[in-house]
Amino acid sequence: HDVLEKMGAFSDEVRSKRWRGATGEPITDVVNIGIGGSDLGPAMVYRALRAYVQRGITCHFVSNVDPADLTATLAEINPATTLVVVASKTFTTQETLANAEAAKAWLQAALPVEGMTNHFIGVTAAPEKAQAFGCGRTFAFRDWVGGRYSLWSAVGLPVALGIGLQGFDQLLAGAARMDAHVLQADNRDNAALWHALTAVWNRNLLGAIT
Repeated sequence: HDVLEKMGAFSDEVRSKRWRGATGEPITDVVNIGIGGSDLGPAMVYRALRAYVQRGITCHFVSNVDPADLTATLAEINPATTLVVVASKTFTTQETLANAEAAKAWLQAALPVEGMTNHFIGVTAAPEKAQAFGCGRTFAFRDWVGGRYSLWSAVGLPVALGIGLQGFDQLLAGAARMDAHVLQADNRDNAALWHALTAVWNRNLLGAIT
């Protein structure tokens, strides 16, 4: 909850244009760099809720270690108005750090050194490593949170930046309702159970691989 409050305050700063980059301009683009759970969940939810995303702020998601992915993304945005979110539990993931270093070089080539940390945000269970990398703000989550379950933690920061904290709170509330449904619903009405049983039926009885 402490981290959630800080995420909310930060998302308000960015969305209200109070958070400024090295040249004093507000943020218009957020580039989330991660892989696996630090990319897939936030990217999926952001796209699913794109109708609720605030105009003037666009989130981009980069996970591919092939430099063409990051290069294509950066080619369409302005370094002076770009915020890079580096999401990595350990802050040692090679693919993520390779993209983060490339993004840093892109920013350093275009912007003054002073204020550079305002362009980097760390989302990690190793905040000291994010700070050493040059992240001006870091949002932590527990090291026991698995990637596929991390959307609801600080890993969901791009979603909060896109739809605001109120929308993110509604997302969390919906997730809690689904958790309660799985735990409490009768087997005949349990959506998650039926989903699992259907998968078993398709694979084990009908021989369908997917």
